[in-house]
Amino acid sequence: MNSTAWILRRIAADRAPRPAPGERCEMCAEPVAAEHQHVVDVEGRQLMCVCRGCYLLFTDEHAALRYRAVPQRYLSFPDFTMTRPEWDALEIPVGLAIFFHNSAAGRTVVLYPGPAGATESELPLPDRQTLIEQHPEFAAPAADVEALLIRVPDRDTAAAECLLLPIDACYEFIGRIRLLWRGFDGGSDVRRFVDEFFATAAARARPAGTPGPEVAV
Repeated sequence: MNSTAWILRRIAADRAPRPAPGERCEMCAEPVAAEHQHVVDVEGRQLMCVCRGCYLLFTDEHAALRYRAVPQRYLSFPDFTMTRPEWDALEIPVGLAIFFHNSAAGRTVVLYPGPAGATESELPLPDRQTLIEQHPEFAAPAADVEALLIRVPDRDTAAAECLLLPIDACYEFIGRIRLLWRGFDGGSDVRRFVDEFFATAAARARPAGTPGPEVAV
């Protein structure tokens, strides 16, 4: 091959379309399908798209690793109770929030959705043990990779709802709300989406305490 042909081939290769973010494993660069799994960078609190092989390297929840695989466990808590005054005491400005334990910071983190995406509550919460004593459901999520999604209605006569979800599903939920948000309170599209999401996730969830895999991968 002469030098001109080699140069033209290099130019063509350099101009070839590069894989879009998410189309390759962020650890080994292997191609991944549109539906793929994630690991959490515990120190950086970031989700990483990974192939099945890399995912399986980090499924041991007891190992002291920087990266942890996000399991695909969904649990519901039919007997969960939280009154509106209890919720208001947490000083969360909306009736919907995500709670997860950040092992790097050693504390419970609260995120709630809004027009800008996920907002982290800056207000101090009761410590995790106090939350668990008041509501045992807070002991269920695996640190960093699972979360509780809790919705408390405006009126105290309606029951609060609580689901345990993979952390990637929670971020996807918040991202979708951001895209749909209109006006001051989100609008009818957000309310409809939240209702549908809870219904779909609850249908997928196994009631806590019933037989099933402890952590599904």
